[in-house]
Amino acid sequence: MPKEIPPQHQDKQPGIEQEMNPRPVYDNDQPGFGRLKDKVAIITGGDSGIGRSVAVLFAKEGADVAIVYLNEHEDAEETAALVRKYGKEALLIPTDISVEVNCKNAVDQTVEKFGRLDILVNNAAVQYEQHDIQDISAQQWEYTFRVNIFSYFFLSKYASAYIQEGGSIINTTSVNAYRGNEVLMDYSATKGAIVSFTRSLSQSLIKKGVRVNAVAPGPVWTPLIPASFDDEKVEKFGKDTPMQRPAQPVEIATCYVFLASNEAAFLTGQVLHPNGGSIINT
Repeated sequence: MPKEIPPQHQDKQPGIEQEMNPRPVYDNDQPGFGRLKDKVAIITGGDSGIGRSVAVLFAKEGADVAIVYLNEHEDAEETAALVRKYGKEALLIPTDISVEVNCKNAVDQTVEKFGRLDILVNNAAVQYEQHDIQDISAQQWEYTFRVNIFSYFFLSKYASAYIQEGGSIINTTSVNAYRGNEVLMDYSATKGAIVSFTRSLSQSLIKKGVRVNAVAPGPVWTPLIPASFDDEKVEKFGKDTPMQRPAQPVEIATCYVFLASNEAAFLTGQVLHPNGGSIINT
């Protein structure tokens, strides 16, 4: 996996994958094994980064996917083409998931298109670097929560009405939920909330036979990084991990394949930690 990242910056979140250098690695040379054959998944933030890689690997394993994204249409079309390359269907749903009705509509559109829903991957997020709590406005705080955790609640609420026994919900939290981040206070707070939400929802849905787990990545090379930080910080991104580099999305997406498959049939309420070697007390 490439280690060197040249300085770069994007001015708008959540960022555009096509503008990144180098482009993230979203696929591997491993064959699919039919672990998600005939399943249907919703993936938020599915146009790029971790979400794109999850969509591609899910398709490789036999799942059709609904890709929910904000407005990164070219990235989303590229992801859809990658899904179709593996013979599966991709439904593109551009929408703002910070709004509850849009989350309901995304679930309804998916069920209308595919006739079922088996897997929900709550993955979309925003983050805004602020060096002082005085600089975090109420508007920023609320919007970060609406995208990063409100949408997880909304989508889980409506998706769980359709997901049957054997299905799963997978939430994206972060290493920052456990160690905090002084310049990403609102983001880190939402990621901590996701851990508690995952554990609570898993207890609620276990009687239905639906598993709820989470993935807590360390630094990952996604469009959110150049869209969040300045050139110098981007160049150094991930080098403070024991592996001295950020992950590529494909190195994280395999966790989602595992959690969505029957191989994880005895896991619920758990969090996987692909973070490059950092020790996290959970």
